Amino acid sequence: MGSDARALATRLADLDDAALARTLAARGISPHIAWHDFFDAAEGLLEPAQLDRALTRLDRSELIALASGTAIEGGEADLLALTDADHAPYDAVAERIAAVAASDPGAFAPAPQVAPPTPAAPRAAAAAAERAFTTAGSLADVLLACLHTPLARTGAGAVSAVDRRRLTDAGAIAAADDLEDLLASASDAGLAAARDREWVVTEAGERWLQTPTPERWEAVAQGFRAGLPRGIGTPDGGFAAPATWPDAYPLDDEWPVQAQRLRRIGTRWGLFDPDESSTGEYPWTTVLREGGRADAASMAPYLPAEIDRVYLQADLTAIAPGPLAPALDLRLRSLALRESRAQASTYRFTAESLGAGMGEGETAASMREFLAGLSLTGIPQPLDYLIESTASRHGLVRVHADDVTGRTRVDSPDAGVLDTIAVDQALRPLGLVGDGDGLSSRVARDAVYWTLVDARYPAIALDAAGRPEPVHRRAAATPSEPAATPEQTYERLLTTLRHSHTAGGEAGWLERELEQAVRARAEIVVVVRMPDGSERAMTLEASGLGGGRLRGRDRAADIERTLPVSSIVSVGTA
Repeated sequence: MGSDARALATRLADLDDAALARTLAARGISPHIAWHDFFDAAEGLLEPAQLDRALTRLDRSELIALASGTAIEGGEADLLALTDADHAPYDAVAERIAAVAASDPGAFAPAPQVAPPTPAAPRAAAAAAERAFTTAGSLADVLLACLHTPLARTGAGAVSAVDRRRLTDAGAIAAADDLEDLLASASDAGLAAARDREWVVTEAGERWLQTPTPERWEAVAQGFRAGLPRGIGTPDGGFAAPATWPDAYPLDDEWPVQAQRLRRIGTRWGLFDPDESSTGEYPWTTVLREGGRADAASMAPYLPAEIDRVYLQADLTAIAPGPLAPALDLRLRSLALRESRAQASTYRFTAESLGAGMGEGETAASMREFLAGLSLTGIPQPLDYLIESTASRHGLVRVHADDVTGRTRVDSPDAGVLDTIAVDQALRPLGLVGDGDGLSSRVARDAVYWTLVDARYPAIALDAAGRPEPVHRRAAATPSEPAATPEQTYERLLTTLRHSHTAGGEAGWLERELEQAVRARAEIVVVVRMPDGSERAMTLEASGLGGGRLRGRDRAADIERTLPVSSIVSVGTA
C-alpha cells in the first residue's frame, strides 16, 4: 500500500487540473472531502471500498484486460486512476481484482455470443417509424410546456408530481413515467437542460421545435448514441447490438436496469424492436449502429405525410386533417388551444389565446395573414370578429418600468379597469398601490405583466421608449449558462492539494511514507546519509515517529534505532 500510495500520489500530482478533476468526478469523490494533500488522495482512492466502486465502472473488456495485468491504453481504468504510467494495475487494485474474480469469475470471462442483427420486415419498420413520429410529437409538447413554465425538479432530480400531472392532463404524455425518458432524450440531444431545480429549454431546443419531423428524429438519434456509456460503444463510433448490453458491466448491480431503460428509450424513437428476442434491425438503425450519421431518409417513406393547410370553422375551431407541419403547428398553437391530438387535430381560438399571441408580438394584421394562408376555407366571420375585438382590447392595460422610482407602473385609459385591478384579490401579491393616475408595484415588470395576463387582463409590456415589447414567460437556456465543469466543481479541493504539494515538496512525501509505515508497523528499508557523506541502507520495523526522528527495530543487528528524519534519503519496501 505504501509504494502504491506514493506512486499514485505522484501520478495525481503530475496531472493538470482538468485531468485531475475528471478523475475525481469519475471516482465519485465529494468536492468537500477532507483531503489535505496528494497522499491523502492516493490513500483514499486505494481504499478497498473505493476500489470496489471503481471496478463497477469498468466494462467486461476492461475487466478482462486489467485482470491480465495490463489495462487498455486510454481506457476507463486509466481515467479512474487504477493503473500506473505503464497501464499496469497497482498492487492494491490487483488484490481487489483477484478477490472479486474469486467470487464472480464470470465477470472476467468473455460475454456469451448473440445472434447478429438481420433486416427487419417492412411492417415492423412501419411500426417503428410511427413510434418515432409519436414520440417526436410528445417531446415537442413537453418542450413547449417547458418554454411556457419550466418543469420543477425534486431534490432527487425527478420532475415534480404537479408537473407530471399537468403534462398528462394536457395529453403531452400518455403516462407520468414517460416524461423522464423524453427528458433524457432531450438532454442527450442538447434540447433541454437541468438547471438548479428545474428543466429549461435550450436555444437548440427552440430551433428543434421549428424543424420537420425527420430532422427532429435525426437530432435525437445522434444525441442518443452520443449519450450511450462507453462500454457499449464501438471503435468506429457506433454501438454494440442491444442484445449484448445487459452483459456489458458485469460488476454493476444497477446496470441491467439502466440497460433496460436505454433500450426502452431507443424503442420509443424507432431504433429497436419492442420484442427483445427479435433480431430484426431497421435500416436507419444499422447506419447509426455502424457509426454513420443519423439519416432519416430510409424512415421517411414510413412517416405520416405532414400537411400545411387546415379547415377554419365558424365555431372558432381549426381542424387539421393530418399531422400539421411542425413550424405551422407551433405558430397556430401560439394563437389557439389544441383540444385534441391525433392524425386529425383540433385547435380552438379564444380571446385569451389570441391575446397571448399578441403578447408574443402578433398583431391583428399578422394573424389574419397567417390564417388566410393556412386555411382551406378562408377566415370565418366569427373568427374575424374575435380577432378584431381582441385586438381592440389588447393593450388596454400597459405595464412598464419607471426608471426614476425603480417601481413598475400599471396604466390604462380606462379608470374602471384600474379600479378593478386595484381590488382584485388574485393580484394582492403584487402589492399594487395608487400612484398618480395609475398603479405601481415593487415587483419586477415581467412578473407584474404575467400576473395580469394570467388573471385575463388585456395587458401589454412596454420597453423604456414606451413601445410594445414581446415578453417571454421564461428565457431559454443559452450556451452562456453551461453546467459547472469538473474543474469548477473541485476548485477548492484542487487548490488545497496543489498548495500542500508545493509547500511540502519531497520532504513532505518522505514524512507521509514514514507515517504510513509506522501505522502499519511495516518493515521498511531506509537509506541514511552518514556524517561522512556516504549512504547506508538499513532494514527496520518502523515503530514510532516524532520530534523529527524515526524509531524502529533493526532486524539485522537486533537493536532499536533512532534516526533523524533529516538524514533519511529514501524509503522503500523491505
